[in-house]
Amino acid sequence: MKKKNWEAELKAESSWRMFKIMSEFVDGFERMEKFGPCISIFGSARTKPDSKYYQLAVTTAELLAKEGYGIITGGGPGIMEAGNKGAKQGKGSSVGLHIELDFEQDWNEHIDTDKLLIFKYFFARKVMFIRYAQAFVFMPGGFGTMDEVFETVTLVQTKKIDKVPLIFMGTDYWGGLIDWIKKSMLEAEHNIHPEDLDLFELTDDPQEVVQIINSYYKNQTLKPNYRL
Repeated sequence: MKKKNWEAELKAESSWRMFKIMSEFVDGFERMEKFGPCISIFGSARTKPDSKYYQLAVTTAELLAKEGYGIITGGGPGIMEAGNKGAKQGKGSSVGLHIELDFEQDWNEHIDTDKLLIFKYFFARKVMFIRYAQAFVFMPGGFGTMDEVFETVTLVQTKKIDKVPLIFMGTDYWGGLIDWIKKSMLEAEHNIHPEDLDLFELTDDPQEVVQIINSYYKNQTLKPNYRL
């Protein structure tokens, strides 16, 4: 392919891609603003219904829904399904931000029919997770969950979004990572500040998750993260 033709095709493709990206943001903003205050729950798509973490996610989401919070998940199976199931059981808004993947299953059946959003681009989807969440609950997961964990913590640390509750659920799962953060990132290499450890909580108790979030919002306004 000649350079001139390559540049012309690249320009045309880039322009069309820009409009597709913009459409995902516009549709997401218009729809998510109607759902009310929500909590984003992250976790693995591979977690089975007989897992203790699946049950923890169901219970936590149900309790939060009963407190008036909607639940946002990635819309798939595993922990995402558990979060949406708990939202339904608690009679709260059940939001699913589904991503198109060749190897991924369709969205789960517990999402409200008017609250399913389908994304092609991970970064547009992630903005919706973060902009419209009043708090974040990190259940056990893989690379995708780790990506969501560290980006969310970074956004709070750098004040790109407002400080909100960040809660790790599962001391057996997350304990080793948090110990590494303390010993390697903080004490050995000084790559974070001591106060950065105060950005998040660790628990196994769904009731404590509710307490942490409710306590935080006693003196705070429920609103989207407008800085994004």
